[in-house]
Amino acid sequence: MVQKWPWNWNAIIVTLIFLKLLIIFKPKSLFPITSTAPSSHPFKSNPSFSCAPPHHSYPFCNTSLPIKTRAQSLISLLTLHEKIQLLSNNASAIPRLGLSAYEWWSESLHGIASNGPGVSFSGPIRAATSFPQVLLTTASFNKSLWFLVGRAIGFEGRAMYNEGQSGLTFWAPNINIFRDPRWGRGQETSGEDPMVASAYAVEYVKGLQGEDLVGGDGGFMVSACCKHYTAYDLENWGDFRSFSFNAMVSKQDMEDTYQPPFQSCIEEGGATCLMCSYNRVNGVPSCADLDLLQRARRDWGFKGYITSDCDAVAVIYEDHKYAKAPEDAVADVIKAGMDINCGTYLSRYTQLALEQRQIQEEDINRALSNLFSVQLLLGLFNGDPSRGHFGKLGREDVCTLEHKKLAIDAARQGIVLLKNDKNLLPLKRTTTTSLAIIGPSANDSSQLGGDYTGVPCNPISLFEGLQPYIKATYASGCGGTRCNSSDGFAEAVQISREADAVVVVAGLDLSQEDEGRDRTSLLLPGKQMDLISAVSSASERPIILILLGGGPIDVSFAKVNPQIGSILWIGYPGEAGGQAVAEIIFGEFNPGGRLPITWYPESFISVPMNDMSLRPDPSRGYPGRTYRFYTGEVVYEFGYGLTYSNITYKFISVPDNITVSNTTSKSGPSKLTTHKTLDGIDYINVNEIASCNLLKFEVQISVFNHGDMNASHVIMLFGRASTSIRGAPRKTLIEFTRVHTESLNAIQVNIGIDPCKHFSIVNDDGVKILPLGNHLLMLEGLEHSISIEL
Repeated sequence: MVQKWPWNWNAIIVTLIFLKLLIIFKPKSLFPITSTAPSSHPFKSNPSFSCAPPHHSYPFCNTSLPIKTRAQSLISLLTLHEKIQLLSNNASAIPRLGLSAYEWWSESLHGIASNGPGVSFSGPIRAATSFPQVLLTTASFNKSLWFLVGRAIGFEGRAMYNEGQSGLTFWAPNINIFRDPRWGRGQETSGEDPMVASAYAVEYVKGLQGEDLVGGDGGFMVSACCKHYTAYDLENWGDFRSFSFNAMVSKQDMEDTYQPPFQSCIEEGGATCLMCSYNRVNGVPSCADLDLLQRARRDWGFKGYITSDCDAVAVIYEDHKYAKAPEDAVADVIKAGMDINCGTYLSRYTQLALEQRQIQEEDINRALSNLFSVQLLLGLFNGDPSRGHFGKLGREDVCTLEHKKLAIDAARQGIVLLKNDKNLLPLKRTTTTSLAIIGPSANDSSQLGGDYTGVPCNPISLFEGLQPYIKATYASGCGGTRCNSSDGFAEAVQISREADAVVVVAGLDLSQEDEGRDRTSLLLPGKQMDLISAVSSASERPIILILLGGGPIDVSFAKVNPQIGSILWIGYPGEAGGQAVAEIIFGEFNPGGRLPITWYPESFISVPMNDMSLRPDPSRGYPGRTYRFYTGEVVYEFGYGLTYSNITYKFISVPDNITVSNTTSKSGPSKLTTHKTLDGIDYINVNEIASCNLLKFEVQISVFNHGDMNASHVIMLFGRASTSIRGAPRKTLIEFTRVHTESLNAIQVNIGIDPCKHFSIVNDDGVKILPLGNHLLMLEGLEHSISIEL
């Protein structure tokens, strides 16, 4: 309906004259932006910021005051209605106080992503560096690389904020455990090992937040968020959905596997955000679980804000049926300690919960204090951001040459060589003059990013990456990853017959695995296996199989087929994937990645995905999960990865026994108490040992490269108790490092061991214990026994 306006021409003329005078004279009180200092980037598109004149005199804008004082000052100035409007991700502006609107939801999983409303690529910055998907970056097992990737993303995030194209609160990393190979979001994670996931979380968060860059002033470049808290790893399997799933988790599995990454992300990484997940944990929705949320603050020293996953408050009422009404769900999460809702439930129903006296205004004040504290640490209430620590960052700091090189290096280091019969790879350019590359994703750079990808800087497809090296021809073979038809097989077979070398690109894409989409099979989709067989049969030489995707694939057929000479897993390698793969194929880089997940056979799909248990249960035919507990057959094991070199190891120095002091405990100078497991093994509770630091030692290892190529090599040291203890891992990764080895040379590597951390296990009650007796250190085929004595 068109509304008719009662025109008053005299009023309109007076208004127009008044506006013209404003434009001519520009009073500072009405145009505060013009009074700010000129930016080093005069083209910046972020003119709106809090604490701009004339509102800069409020105490919460005073940078000389403590953060807590400033936060409380701002809270005291807000009306109840204004407070409620700040509890959702799209926090409202408060014009009377000079507060700008703020969007909390921005994404940065492996580069600035366009998933959340906080990021836009429609301004002066049209792209951002797209690093490999997290699972592939993890396969590098290089902590310094993880830090550098986080740092680069943090710089680009701050630069985009300065240009008005993102927020400063990025909801990454995803540190859930890749528990089941079918999980569609496993690609986002750092794999199945809790120690690796913890280490990745720490490095990424430290790099991203940039706390070390601001000197002693405190503050952060951007904010990182540990998600999804906790035991979240199912999208839509059978009748189970992430929005209504109840994860039943034992105390042992919770403390041993699901919680360590979150604890490390907070305690060591210093993350400023924690995201509670959609699912219930043992009957209680994560966002409404008081014990779960408060543990982060009470036990781990968390000082940031807690956000819900998007609509995770709504599902408490609508899907879980845990709350009887929307306002009950709101009351549950606020009382549990959640601070902000990605969604609309808090803005819509908090007032009603207050009226019903389910919550108090003090509960809202607490949430706002946590939110404002993080915003203050980010400098959002410090006035003109161009004058801050990171105010000089802008469009020229995104897609830099340095960041592009880092993206290439991350892909190189992560790619895993799974098979290389008769040293088929690397190809020699002197003898290989033509190459056929086949597969629906081989000439499509959009398939290389995985989920939570933004707009890449200069994406290079696998086919394009080969162009500088060799004359290459391309055929899709299938119409798409689903490969439902064999119509393209003939062309693929024809070009394979005419080429000196043949590469088939197979695997997955987001039509197979994604947020909201779990896989139903571990086999290659559709007729991909038939395509590979047809091409390998037609080729005169063994072919090279490249596997794209996050989740494990049962390629047992290729593993034993002599017509398939080499297999490379490239994950989702990001914008530089095409170049990185070409460099490895032609020997410019020696692959050294290791699988961060177990590759299971197709038979594993009979294991119920909703069963959260890690440990095997023979009485019900349950094989367990992850390399630490799984007892079944594998296609490729966790940590597997070949290289073009031949690497051998030798223990140089390692103790034979470690003695735990019998006179010192945390309760004072008294004898430590030993206990017995149900298996009759003596142990000590780790939390009773005060001398853990005195037990630490170093293992010295010699690493020899027998090959004719230098190698960037991953060392993985495993351990286990030599005596079988019920519920103990079959083996567990103690430590890892990545080193550079020169051809035909040896290097010495020192690895620090903390027995209280590395030799301990978690018992049925969720308590960490240190078994006495023999423990084995395992390095490839080497073993060394160490006795823990009292």
